Amino acid sequence: MASKKRRKRDRKKKGSSKKSVRFLNAVPARVEEVIGRTGSRGGIIQVRCRILKGRDEKKVMRRNVKGPVRKGDILMLRETEIEAGRLKQSRR
Repeated sequence: MASKKRRKRDRKKKGSSKKSVRFLNAVPARVEEVIGRTGSRGGIIQVRCRILKGRDEKKVMRRNVKGPVRKGDILMLRETEIEAGRLKQSRR
């Protein structure tokens, strides 16, 4: 009986040691311009960013970002093929 409890305890120790964040295929991009807010409640910010490394290096693209972001920040992008659509500027 005691050996089964030890095995369970050892498994828990082995699984808990892996607590690191890995960006396997992420590509860094620098925010060059904050274009505006989008989304139903304005929680998404559209930015123009320049790809720093990888296949599309020096390419400038438009992306939607959730959370606080400002000019000069570095984003880690999972993919660089898809670009966000343009914001529709409504005049009131």
